[in-house]
Amino acid sequence: MELNELLAIAKQERSQAKPVQIRCCTAAGCLSGNAASVKHELEAGIKAEGLEKDVQVSGVGCMRLCCQGPLVQVDTPAGSKLYEQVTPQDAFAIIEALDGGKTHISEIDLSQPFFSYQKPIVLENSGKIDPEKIQAYIAAKGYQALYHVLREMTPGEVVETISRSGLRGRGGAGYPTGIKWATVAKAKSGRKFVICNADEGDPGAFMDRSVLESDPHRVLEGMAIAAYAVGANQGYIYVRAEYPVAIHRLQTAIHQAQRLGLLGSQIFESPFDFKIDIRIGAGAYVCGEETALMESIEGKRGLPHPRPPYPAESGLWGHPTLINNVETFANIAPIIRNGADWFANIGTEKSKGTKVFALAGKIRNTGLIEVPMGTSLRQIVEEMGGGIPDGGTAKAVQTGGPSGGCIPASAFDTPVDYESLTNLGSMMGSGGMIVMDDSTNMVDVARFFMEFCMDESCGKCIPCRVGTVQMHKLLTKLMQGKATQADMTLLEELCDMVKHTSLCGLGQSAPNPVLSTLRYFRDEYVALIEEYLELIKDEEVGAMV
Repeated sequence: MELNELLAIAKQERSQAKPVQIRCCTAAGCLSGNAASVKHELEAGIKAEGLEKDVQVSGVGCMRLCCQGPLVQVDTPAGSKLYEQVTPQDAFAIIEALDGGKTHISEIDLSQPFFSYQKPIVLENSGKIDPEKIQAYIAAKGYQALYHVLREMTPGEVVETISRSGLRGRGGAGYPTGIKWATVAKAKSGRKFVICNADEGDPGAFMDRSVLESDPHRVLEGMAIAAYAVGANQGYIYVRAEYPVAIHRLQTAIHQAQRLGLLGSQIFESPFDFKIDIRIGAGAYVCGEETALMESIEGKRGLPHPRPPYPAESGLWGHPTLINNVETFANIAPIIRNGADWFANIGTEKSKGTKVFALAGKIRNTGLIEVPMGTSLRQIVEEMGGGIPDGGTAKAVQTGGPSGGCIPASAFDTPVDYESLTNLGSMMGSGGMIVMDDSTNMVDVARFFMEFCMDESCGKCIPCRVGTVQMHKLLTKLMQGKATQADMTLLEELCDMVKHTSLCGLGQSAPNPVLSTLRYFRDEYVALIEEYLELIKDEEVGAMV
C-alpha cells in the first residue's frame, strides 16, 4: 500500500459520513448495561422511519462518564447531545428528537469540568470512531505516522524523536521510553521482540482495557513504529482473558490491518516486516511483571526471575525484547504526527504529556479521564470528579493500585506527576485512582490491598509468600480489636523486610498501602489498639470485683 491509497481510504470514509451521527457506547461497561440492545433498537428505529440516508448509527468505545452509562451521543449540524442511562425503550424518543425536539431522557452537560478539563491524546478517538472498522481509524489519520516512519525516517531518528518527547512508560515505573528503545535498538541479535503489556489487573483500574476496546489500531500502529525503531519483526500483545471485548476487537483489528498490508510483510512497500500475535493470560496479577509475563508467553508458569539481565538485553526466548504497556504505545503515533516538541510542551518538567486515569470509588463522576501531567489531585477529585456524593467529605485518594499508597485530603493540592506522588509515599502506577470518603476506615483499606497481594503472590520467594500472609493476619487482628502496640511494631518491621527482600515488584510494593496509611492515618491504628487495651482493662477490673 502507498500513501495515496491510504489517503483515498480516508477520503472515501469521510465522504460517506452522514449528516447525523448516533454513537452508542459499546465498551464492556456499557455492554453490561444492555448497550447492545440500545444500539439494535436505534438501528431498527432509523430503518423504520426511513432515515438511513441521513442518519448513521455506530458502536464506539468508551465515552468516559461510565457511571451514567449506557451513553448515546447524537451529533447533528446543530450541535451535539449526550444522553445518559439510555434504555432500549428510549430509542424512539431519541429518534423523535433528532430534529431538535425535546425528550424525557436526561442529557449530560458536555461543558462540565469532567469533560472540559480533559486533554485527549491517547483517548482522542475514544467514543468517536468504530473500533471494529479500520477505515474509521484511517479517516482519523490512522497509520499515517507509520508510513512517515517507514518511508522518511531512520530507526535512529525514531528513537531520538521519542527520547526528545520526554515520554515515560505509563505502566507504573515511569522509565524513560526513549532510553528503553535505544537499549533494545543497540542490542546485537538476529531476532528481537516487541511486547505490549495489557495485563491490567489493579483493583479499580480499567484504562488499558478501555483503550483496547475503543481504539485498537492505535496500539497496533504504536507497536509497529516501535518494532521498526528497535529492529524487531515479531510482536505480542499479552492480555488477560477477563477482557473478551478487548480481545475480540484486537483480533479484528489485526486481521483488518493484515488484509490491507499494514501488518505482515513489506509494510507500505518497504523492507520492513512485522507480525503481531495475541497471547491470552489466565489472570495472574504477577504476570503484569515483565519477567513473569515473558515466562507466560513462552508457555511456562508465570514466575518472575531476578534482573539483570533485563529484557532489553535478554528477554523472550533469550532475545532482546522491548516491553511497554498499552498507554505507552498509544502515545507513539501522535508524537510522530505532531512532533517531539509538541508532546514535551505538555505536562511538567520531568513528567511530559498526559495521563489516563480510571476515576472510581466514593465520587460522583466515575469514569475515564485524560489530563495533562501536573494537574492537581484536588482538581481531579473535586472539580472533574464532582466531589463526594450526598455531601460527604473526601478523606483520601489511592493511586497506583496495590503497589501505590493512600494520599490524604490535606495533600490534594499536589500535582499529579511521577516524582510528586512518589514523595507522598504513593506512585503513578498504571492509572487507577480510587477516592475514599470520611466513612472509610484506612486500616481496613490497607487490609483489603494486603489481601489482594497475598492472594496474588506467586509464592516463589519467601518474603512475599509468607510476609504478606503475616501482615494480613496482623491487619485483621487490628480490625478485630485484638492487637497491641507490639503487633503494630511487628507490622512495621514486616513492611520493611518484605519491601527490601522480595524478588519482584509485587512483593517490593505490597507494603505501600500499609506504609502510607501508617504515615498519614496512624491515629486510626492507635485508636484500635487503645480500644482493645481499654477493653482488657475493663475486663480485669470486672474480674477483680
